[in-house]
Amino acid sequence: MSKSFDSAGLTFRKDYFDDRAAWTALVSLLDDTFGIDIGPLRHLGGPDPTSMPFGWFASNDTLAANLTAFAMPIVVNGRQIEAGAFQSGAVRPPWRRRGLYRDLTRKALEWCEGRQFEAIVLYTDKPSLYESYGFSILPMHRYCGGAPKPRSATNSARQLDPWNKTDFALLQEALKTRAPVSDVLAVSGNAAMFLVNTQLDTEVRLSWLDEEKAIIAWKAGAAGRFSLLDVVAAEIPPLAVILGRLGALPEHVDVFFSPDKLDWGGEAVAFDNGTAFMLRTTTDLAPASPAMLSPMADF
Repeated sequence: MSKSFDSAGLTFRKDYFDDRAAWTALVSLLDDTFGIDIGPLRHLGGPDPTSMPFGWFASNDTLAANLTAFAMPIVVNGRQIEAGAFQSGAVRPPWRRRGLYRDLTRKALEWCEGRQFEAIVLYTDKPSLYESYGFSILPMHRYCGGAPKPRSATNSARQLDPWNKTDFALLQEALKTRAPVSDVLAVSGNAAMFLVNTQLDTEVRLSWLDEEKAIIAWKAGAAGRFSLLDVVAAEIPPLAVILGRLGALPEHVDVFFSPDKLDWGGEAVAFDNGTAFMLRTTTDLAPASPAMLSPMADF
C-alpha cells in the first residue's frame, strides 16, 4: 500500500467529468481497454452526480490511468447501507507496472473513508488485485424455476425507448422513486448505471406496465425461457402479473436478483460470468440468502 509509484510525465487530476475533453479521454480509455462505450451516458442524464474520478493524464490529454468512486446506496437484509463503489478502473499499456493504479486505489479509498461509507463494492475480473485492500468476493446467485401462470390482462405493456424524450422522462421519474427490487440485496438508487446498461446490452427490453407503474427490464431467451433482469417501481408486482402484462408464456424463468418480492420461488444457481463482485466492509455484512445485484446495476 505504501509502495512508491512512477508518475513521470503525467499530471494527476480528479473530479473532471465536467471537462468535455477529459470525459472524452475516459470514454476512449474504457473503449480501448474493455470495448465498452460509455459515451451515450452523457446524453442519458450524465454520470452519477456523486462520481469522483481520479486519474493520471499525459500532456496530450490522454488519460493514462483512471479509477472512479461514487456513492451507491444498497439494501442488505432489509437495511439501508450507505456504500461507495469503484468503477472504470483502467491503465493504458504504456503506463502499466508503474504503480499508478495502486496510487489511484489509495486515493479512492481515502475519498470513500472520508464519507464514512459502511461498505465499498466493485466488479472485477482480477479479484486478487483488490484482496490486499480488504475486499473479498461475494458469490452471486440467480434464481431459476418454472414460470407461474400469468395473471391480469395480456399484451398491455408498452415498450420504452430511452432515446424517446417522453419515455426517457418516464424512466427518470420511475428511477427516482423506485423501491429496492429485493430486500435481500439490491441497489436503492444508481439511475445512471441502469440507463447506460440499456445501451450496453442490445438484447435488453424495457416495458412499461401502466397499471402497476412499473418498468420491466427483461430478455426473451431461447427454448421458452424468460429472463427478468430488474423491476423499477414503487411497489414490485408479482411475477405472474408481470408475465401477464407482457403477454409472455414461457416455460422457465431466470430471475437475476433475489425474488423475495415476486411471490414466486425458484432455485438459487451460482452465477459466474467471469466477473467477481467484491465487498469491503468492517461489519458483518452479507445477504441472508443467495442473491445478486441486478445486471441493470452493473458498473
